[in-house]
Amino acid sequence: MAETTYSERSIPRISLRDFESRKDAITAELVAAAESDGFFAIVDHGISASEITAQFALAERFFALPDAVKAAAPFTPRNTGWEKRAQVRPSTGAADQKESYQMQYGAAAMAGAWPPEDALPGFREECLAFMRRAQAVSERLMVCFARGLGLADDEGYFVRAHDVSRPDAQTVLRLLHYFALDPAVATPEGYYRAGPHADWDFLTLLFQRPGQSGLEICPGREVFTEFGVGDRWTKVEPAEGEIVCNIGDLLMSWSDDRFKSTFHRVKTPTDPAVDYYGPRYSMAYFNQPCADCEIQGPLKKYPVVTGSEFTRAAMQRNYDALQATRERNSRKTAEEEAAGGGNLVAAAS
Repeated sequence: MAETTYSERSIPRISLRDFESRKDAITAELVAAAESDGFFAIVDHGISASEITAQFALAERFFALPDAVKAAAPFTPRNTGWEKRAQVRPSTGAADQKESYQMQYGAAAMAGAWPPEDALPGFREECLAFMRRAQAVSERLMVCFARGLGLADDEGYFVRAHDVSRPDAQTVLRLLHYFALDPAVATPEGYYRAGPHADWDFLTLLFQRPGQSGLEICPGREVFTEFGVGDRWTKVEPAEGEIVCNIGDLLMSWSDDRFKSTFHRVKTPTDPAVDYYGPRYSMAYFNQPCADCEIQGPLKKYPVVTGSEFTRAAMQRNYDALQATRERNSRKTAEEEAAGGGNLVAAAS
């Protein structure tokens, strides 16, 4: 695997303490981070470390269920349910070595997507309660971003566009489990925990488990190559109580490209001296707009689209990029086989 060059920079760490009285100062910090890094960590956000720990324990219990039980809540076109080694990144052309489970608020989106109650009693109610806690934090950040984009007279603009009480809400909580590797065995070529990618949502809140490292970012203004290949990456170590946030493609578009959507990945461990080989659990809360909300930045750089149209276009771009990667990989394989075949013929003759 290609060697990575690292930067020693750190991402901004922003406190939401005394939010109402410090709204202007918090907004200034968030805008500065969004314009330069696209990533930041928040603290004093109102979700206790014990609440986060309890949700991680619940996620671990879910992933410990037999695959046959988890498969009773399969991944659906509604972007809900369980998958295992099924997500292929355009950056790698290979499936991430993980499993995940995605939840939404709406009953229609979750029809047939909850695990059986007898398999994990209370799972649904506890997950929805945690989602509501993450939503409350998200809404405070949305207020600041609205103010930062000159919408101080309508600071609830983004909150309404992400109203999770509506039946067409698309916001997702994703539980993730990356599989452990044996540090005594060389990591196979082509093994990826999560290949480089950007999120297509408005804003992602990522909860990490202390001690389970691997998240790396390539900040927006430092990305010069496709998927950040060959650029300088920054490690983001988990810290208890912190929520790591990143700007998604939607907010980048909604800000007329003022705020930066950033490439990130979960590093594949290759060096037992520095890398974490154990199981990694994380939880990502993807703020996605209601299907019928209208999206256009203050400067009208891009045409108006609805939330559902933006999501479909993002999925299509992802599919097209994946197909391009597969075609490149196929050509490369064919060229290597042709070169190998030529050598064999020459040797035989």
